[in-house]
This record gives sequence, C-alpha cells and structure tokens, in this order.
Amino acid sequence: MSQACSRKLQAATREKLRKLNSLRGREVLPGEFWDVVAVTAVDGSQKEAYELQIREKVVRKELPVGAQYKVFSDPPGCKIGNGGSTLYALQQLNDIYGKALSNMRIILIHAGGFSQRMPSASALGKIFMPLPLGNPIYQMLELKLAMYVDFPSQMKPGFLVTCADDIELYSIPEEERVSFDKPGFTALAHPSPLSVGTTHGVFVLDPSEHSSYQEMENSSCLCFLHKPSIDEMRDRGAVCTNQNGLFSMSDSEFVYTDSTYYMDFKSAKSLLNLLNELGPLNCEIDAYGDFLQALGPKATIEYTKNTANVTKEESSLVEIRQKIFHLLKGMPLNVILLNNSKFYHIGTTSEYLFHLTEDEAFRGELGLLSSAFSVNATENFSGCCIMYSVLDPSCSVEAGSVVEYSRLETGVSVGGGSIISGCWVSPGLSVPAGAFMHTLCVTHQKQIRFVTVFFGIKDNLKQSVASPAHVEELEFFGLNLAKCLSHWGMENEHLEFSGDASSCSLWNACLFPVCSEQESSFSASLRMLQAVLSGSTSPPPRDTALMSMQDCLQCKNLEEMLKLKRRLHHDIKQRKLSI
Repeated sequence: MSQACSRKLQAATREKLRKLNSLRGREVLPGEFWDVVAVTAVDGSQKEAYELQIREKVVRKELPVGAQYKVFSDPPGCKIGNGGSTLYALQQLNDIYGKALSNMRIILIHAGGFSQRMPSASALGKIFMPLPLGNPIYQMLELKLAMYVDFPSQMKPGFLVTCADDIELYSIPEEERVSFDKPGFTALAHPSPLSVGTTHGVFVLDPSEHSSYQEMENSSCLCFLHKPSIDEMRDRGAVCTNQNGLFSMSDSEFVYTDSTYYMDFKSAKSLLNLLNELGPLNCEIDAYGDFLQALGPKATIEYTKNTANVTKEESSLVEIRQKIFHLLKGMPLNVILLNNSKFYHIGTTSEYLFHLTEDEAFRGELGLLSSAFSVNATENFSGCCIMYSVLDPSCSVEAGSVVEYSRLETGVSVGGGSIISGCWVSPGLSVPAGAFMHTLCVTHQKQIRFVTVFFGIKDNLKQSVASPAHVEELEFFGLNLAKCLSHWGMENEHLEFSGDASSCSLWNACLFPVCSEQESSFSASLRMLQAVLSGSTSPPPRDTALMSMQDCLQCKNLEEMLKLKRRLHHDIKQRKLSI
C-alpha cells in the first residue's frame, strides 16, 4: 500500500474513533447511532456474562447512552452456527419490538463461542477483549461500533451483520458515504490476494458495471462463492486484474472478499418466516455461506450439497440449505467495493500478539499504545503491550508479549511472545517465552477458588484423540503430552478428561490445579510449566483437585471475576491520581 493510501486509511480510522469517543457516555440523538446493538452468545451462561459486562460499561460511560443493548443466546442443544444465531436473534427482536422493528436500525454482532483459539477470551467473551487505545480503554465492542459509526445515518431500517473478532478499516472520498439504501442484501467487499479468497467468501461482480477502481464503488454481484479454490474463482469470473495500481493491492490479480453485510427489513422478515417453517434447528447454518450463496442472478443450488467446509455434517443440512436457497433466490446482492481497505482477524493467540505488538501498520492505523490504563508500564517494556495492569517498576516484559488485567510484583520477568491474562504474579517469578497463562475464578465445592491454565502460544487446543491411551499424539509446548505428564508425576491412564470421553484434547484435559488464592494458583501452574521446560519433576500440590479449561468455563464464578476487575480498575485509577 502506498504511503498516500496509508495516510488516508489512518486519517479515516482516527476520525471514526473520534466520532465514537464523542458519543461515549452521552445520550445519543435519534438517527445518530444504532437503535439496537444486539450481541449473540452461545448459551445462557455466556449471555449472563455479556449482559453483566455491558451494564458495567454503560455505568462507566464507555458506551453511548440511549441505544438498546441486547444479548441473545442460542437455544440449548446442538450447535446452530452463526446463521442459526442470526435467525434466533431476529425472532427474539421481533418478539420484543413487534411492528416497531420495521423502522429500526440494528447491528447484530456474532460473539457466541468458546474462543478455543483465544482462551483468554473464553470466560468473558472475545467481544470484550481489551485493546490499547481510548480513555476509558477500548474493548472489541467499542472498536466494532467505531468502525461502523457512520452507518446508521446512511441506512434504511434493517440489520448489519458482523463478527466479533474481525476489524475492517477503510477510507472513502470526503464527499461520499457508505449507504445501505437498496433492497435485499448489501455487502462490504475488500480487494484481497487469491490465496485469501480460498478462506473467505468471494464476490463475482457484474463486469458490465465494474469500472475504474475508485476509492469506493457500488456494484451488483452475480453470485457469491464460499471458500472457493483458485480454479473455481477463475472459472466463475471472480478474478480481477489490477491494471491501475489498486489502492491497497500490489498483486497483479485479486478478488473481492467479504466481511460485513446489511439486509433490509423485508429480507430479514423472509428469514424470520423461514425459522417459523423449519422449527427447532438441529444443524449448523453459516450466516455467510448459506445465506449469501443463494443471492444474485447467477446463484445455483449446487452449493447446498457441498459440505467440504462443514465442521459437523448433519443429515438435515442439505434440506435446510435448499429451503434457504429457494426462499432467498432472486434477491439482489449489492456490493460496496472498498478499494482502500484492510481486513484484520484477531481470533487466535498468535494474531492477538502479532497485531498488538509487531504489526506496525495496524498499530499506526488505530493509534495503538504500548501501555494503556496501566501503572508503571514505562521504558522497560519496548515492543510489548500492557493493558489494564499494575506492574512494579522492577518488572521486565520482553518484546512481543501482552499483559492484560494482571498484577506483576517485584522483579517479575515475562519472556517474549507470551500472554499473561488475569494473573497475579508473585515477586521474583519468571514466565518463559511463548507461554499462555490465564487465571480464572471458579466455584469449586461451593467455594471461590482459582485455576491458572497454561499452554504454549502455538498449541492446538481443539486437536483431539479418541482415548487417554493416545495422549502422546497431543502436543503441549512442543512436547507430547505423555512426556509432560511424566514431569508432573502423572500416568497416562490416570489423566482425566472432562465432557465427552471419546474426544480427548488439551481443552478438556484435567491438568490444572485448583487453588484457594489467585497468587498461589499462578505459582503452582508456573512450577508445572517450568518442570516441563527444564526436564525436572514438579507434581501438582498434594490432594489438589485438577480442572480442565472446559471445567473452568462450566464452573466460572462470573461475579467474582468482574469484582476482581473492578478492584483492579479502582487501584489503577487511584494510583494514577496519586502520581
């Protein structure tokens, strides 16, 4: 991207942040902001967590006042995907607002899920991940609202559908606006390399309309491809040639990929009628692949039988997809081409570390800080990110690490490329490089307890084996798990897994000691981690219960976790006042 384009992107992004900052904590005027900010949750427990945090954010004047903030959970039972969540959210909004819904502008943020690739967000939600900017400090929720702050005033009644863990930055000419005023669906589109198109949705544009690669263009889409191969992109006419030096692309060929889309009220009403027809869902529906592939004049029914990208195939999926196709077929898919734009995904520990500590373009565009709402995070912390934390001046944090919602005592050191989240680290302790450590508050045997989970940043928590007999196939910090167990004085056959016994993974392995205090919890887990890395032996404390990450979520003590965060907030404010 040229320097001129980068400057435009940065200026446009800073202006959006400025606009949201002017709305935070004040009563918004009609049409100035969303009528409803709706967030989806995977279950009732997550819904409760989200509602509590949103209420606190409103009280602390971190969000605009006057909008309605709603959280909708998926029904109990099987996973229904973000498409199913969309349908159920529409149903619940219709139940609440009735006929008034037809005049409302609503943003629907998909935030359900257990964040297995970003476990520091599992308990409180990825939509509440902190970001090092703003005063009060931003979380992903505010950043999403900031990036779309101009949309409500340029939008006919309807719904903007987006995900909690991605960020779209874009610039447009000063005299133009991103408008959602056409019937049907309207999607944002970003120029991307062909390799990116294989993992996203790709738009096949009408060649008769597409012209000169202005900073922003409006086009219609012939059809939408979901995670297509490069050959399919070429065969279907999705590949564009970069003849004029496109704003954000250096590749000679590119495709337009998806991010966020709008549907007008009439289209949403059609989907609502579909849910009434289908009854309770028993399979996962994709709000992008299963809805958008039905749109446009060249959409065909073939995709409904393609289950290559489905995590769990259910017999009813093809039938439901076909019903969606016949319902939406013929509806227009309009596309807003944002030719000077960037799409960022922050859904994994590696992405989080990279974007917050190394990615100079992203940090520059958003104006991210190395230290935000923290005490004593000064010259010892170059190249890392400290948020919402209290550190002793003698601490050291190496480059590439993130410390959030934590307290680090005298002489603590954190190696590079690590995440420390929600922890209280006792004096003199050293956290190794590449470590993920996160303390959760749980209710165990009717008492408040603490568990510190620890993994390698690159560990795959989702990978599973069929039984404990195969734990050597699971990799923990670069070693097989069976080897790690020997360092903890544990035998393979005695290792317990929570939940489904036929699916054994790092996510449900009962490895982590349950302790009475936040500090002792961190110290006990750190000793276990250090034993693995040094080749020594350090069993968990005698007669101590062991929990899995999955257990911790099921037993999380939400009130106590938020109380600890409030106490941290108070301490930081007091210390800043005394400086």
